[in-house]
Amino acid sequence: MRLIAFSHNGKPALGMRIGQELVNLTAEGQPATLDELLRGGAEAMAAAKRVGEASKNRIPLAGIKYLPPVQAPSKAIAVGLNFTDHAAESKFAAPTYPVLFHRFPSSWVGHNVALERPHVSTQFDYEGELLVIIGKGGRYISKDKALDHVAGYSVFNDGSIRDYQMKSAQWMMGKNFDRSGSFGPEFVSADELPPGAKGLKLQTRLNGEVLQNANTNDMIFDVATLVSVCSEPFELQPGDIIIAGTPAGVGMARKPQVWMKAGDVCEVEIEKIGILSNTIVDGA
Repeated sequence: MRLIAFSHNGKPALGMRIGQELVNLTAEGQPATLDELLRGGAEAMAAAKRVGEASKNRIPLAGIKYLPPVQAPSKAIAVGLNFTDHAAESKFAAPTYPVLFHRFPSSWVGHNVALERPHVSTQFDYEGELLVIIGKGGRYISKDKALDHVAGYSVFNDGSIRDYQMKSAQWMMGKNFDRSGSFGPEFVSADELPPGAKGLKLQTRLNGEVLQNANTNDMIFDVATLVSVCSEPFELQPGDIIIAGTPAGVGMARKPQVWMKAGDVCEVEIEKIGILSNTIVDGA
């Protein structure tokens, strides 16, 4: 099942994508957000799928205004240095335990919405990443049960303001400028992908040039490990997200360095999940 959060008559709505058309599930009596649907559990998800497949009331996908698939996760946990080659280019040893930090929902936008380079920095970098969406909550989740807690996946651009990120040992500042990252274009249920989203090609392109080219098999800590580790300090809730880390090729590590600027178009594509595309503008 592929679900898209979008704006309909100025209000959030949830749609089920079928080819190049969209069933407005909200207009069919289903929840207006994926957040609410996930809280309803497996039965609610199955019911939404039945409604979507039965409905003949479809709208063209072209022209909709995308919203981030999850509107208000209780936790958004990002993973640093989760590819050996990216750790090496960043001058870090490969971690033996996941490097975790947080992102706030105000720091990301949806598909086809502009990313904003803040006026206080020119060091605006891209990071293409797999995003994991929790469907069933839990704490101290064992690794062998972890994938049972994953509802599905999406794509994330962990846009980073590098000079602010490097001001201290903590990365929070550089990772949370308003509207500096993106999330979308859609939610893809776990049953449509290989277990743990393994073996999927991940590519980031800036103005059509391939700058990151990797595979989810190359992650140091796989999805099951990340879910298990993230469930140790707190209970994971339906709708929580884990942003699973970026491969080598980031702009900061290139010679000469590559920074996103106004007018650029950044695309992150993950095989079988989709293409997340955003233009860059100068922001506040």
